[in-house]
Amino acid sequence: MLWPPPSPSPDPATGITDAELERLYDYPSGLDRPWVQVNFVSSVDGAVTVGGKSRGLGNPADKKVFGLGRDLADVVLVGAGTALIEGYQGIKAGEVRRERRARLGLAEVPPIAVVTARCSIEPTSPLLTDTSVPPIILTTSSAPVSRRDALAAAGADVVVAGEDAVDLRAALRALDSRGLRRVDCEGGPTLFGALIADDLVDVLCVTFAPLLTGGDAGRIAVGPLPAAPRDLELASILRYESALLLRYVRAGA
Repeated sequence: MLWPPPSPSPDPATGITDAELERLYDYPSGLDRPWVQVNFVSSVDGAVTVGGKSRGLGNPADKKVFGLGRDLADVVLVGAGTALIEGYQGIKAGEVRRERRARLGLAEVPPIAVVTARCSIEPTSPLLTDTSVPPIILTTSSAPVSRRDALAAAGADVVVAGEDAVDLRAALRALDSRGLRRVDCEGGPTLFGALIADDLVDVLCVTFAPLLTGGDAGRIAVGPLPAAPRDLELASILRYESALLLRYVRAGA
């Protein structure tokens, strides 16, 4: 069963039209604070990677929703480990993205904001050398000054948020001060776990791939236990073949 029901002329990857998909995954209007929407894919037995990367879990529908998350965001938030492992570079403006973002009054492409306590991104990273928008580096005062200066010299917007660990509330305030409130978080598990602990997750979009992977792959969130589990409400279900794409929102949001 598919919910919401399919449209008369659905996209084969998702079962609904692009307009309906945009409506489902869009951010609330009139935001007065950063709204964090987290995107993950997992096997049905809870693995977040296959062979060390998330790509082995994806499917056409998941990739479409992943791209839509970027289309609708002011900024893409990602941990340094995920950015390095997955080979991140600057986001490109494709034809569909350009039309959609212009219609929504957004910048042509969103910047990528990288969370890295030790400023571990190299100035030669594709995040800086293959991008039309400088990345934002969210780091700490304990990160080596030479690394911070090198990234700033390479064009990055370097933000110090915290002393030894990145203070995510301060980091989101820095994004907010730049007018970046529609936050699309692409992981990884450590960043997601920290966002949960600080009660900063507004939406979770998770795809369950019909795979049993076994092994020792991690789960989608790792980190300190919050004071209490965070309540969510199921907002939508999409099915692609045997995969499920679920969207949960903060309870009472």
